[in-house]
Amino acid sequence: MADSSFDIVSKIDRQEADNALNQARKEVEQRYDFKGTDSSIEWSGESILIKANSEERAKAVLDVFQTKLIKRGISLKSLESGEPTASGKEYRIVSTLKEGISQEDAKKIGKLIRDQAPKTVKSQIQGDELRVQSKSRDDLQEVIRILKAADLDVDLQFINYR
Repeated sequence: MADSSFDIVSKIDRQEADNALNQARKEVEQRYDFKGTDSSIEWSGESILIKANSEERAKAVLDVFQTKLIKRGISLKSLESGEPTASGKEYRIVSTLKEGISQEDAKKIGKLIRDQAPKTVKSQIQGDELRVQSKSRDDLQEVIRILKAADLDVDLQFINYR
């Protein structure tokens, strides 16, 4: 019998992220407490640029965006935001959406699988994802349960389960 396997990845649905940003932009434009504050949120290449006239307003816009991401099913683990920085008369926050599993995180996940998963399970790093293999599908489901319970800094998805 052939080995069963699945891949562990960290991906973001770009369309959903774009929808969340557009919803946040509309809410910022319409909300009364943002009127006249020159607050905005927009794509700046691959990153997200938040502008406002005060540090608190910039953080409030970030909070609105985070709320929209959650409603769209995107984990906040994949959003990396900097601190508000003064730029002239405005404050800016630059945020990025992380995709892929870094080598360091992949090694942590591999070690977690080796330490806690059944011994028949093998994992290997393939670029920015991990392939997990075993003869038993039950063992693979146990690995998924272990990884969901672990508190990792990465948003994980499990794909190509066969």
